[in-house]
Amino acid sequence: MAETPMTPVLDAADLHCRSLEQALGRLRGHGLGRIAEWGGLLADVLTTGGRLLAAGNGGSAAQAQHLTAELVGRYRQERPAYSAIALHAETSSVTAIGNDYGFDHVFARQVSAHGRPGDLLLLLSTSGRSANLITAAVTGRRAGLRVWAMTGPSPNPLADAADETLAIDAASTATVQEAHLVAVHLLCESFDAALAEPPLGSALGAGAGRSVPVRGRVS
Repeated sequence: MAETPMTPVLDAADLHCRSLEQALGRLRGHGLGRIAEWGGLLADVLTTGGRLLAAGNGGSAAQAQHLTAELVGRYRQERPAYSAIALHAETSSVTAIGNDYGFDHVFARQVSAHGRPGDLLLLLSTSGRSANLITAAVTGRRAGLRVWAMTGPSPNPLADAADETLAIDAASTATVQEAHLVAVHLLCESFDAALAEPPLGSALGAGAGRSVPVRGRVS
């Protein structure tokens, strides 16, 4: 069968796919270890009564909310629900805070309200330069939360403000967002795998799973 002749539209689609393949190759080569570590820590925090807060703007907001939905619901295997809040989805809070305090504070104010020492805050940004996310990162660290960032190429201000960063090395915003979705799914897989492991120092046999939440909260 004859090959389909390339057109400007097909050229653009081919370039898009190759850009994503290259970005995922770099993620596979340099990012999987960090994602696995995050999945293990996420399991430790959520199974002891902790919480994940997540936020982003635009398409990154959709990615953040995708993650929280997988944690409150499930990814693949049936498991308990865990506490995860997408801050941008709190529409009345976002609009009230934005109106009264300014858009730069729409996430930071909620971090102050919902976050507790030892909780996790995940911020997603393709540019790493969104002022409202940087302000949230600073607020989270001051409050004792561990702050993770998923960004585009580093260095960038959000990566500097976070405790740890997964930076996607790609020039296109669309490619970064697509790679972030893969990273979100890999984080869910790592989280579920960590849940299936017994806690460190446990006398339980392999595959016994982690204990039920024991850490109390005041909120």
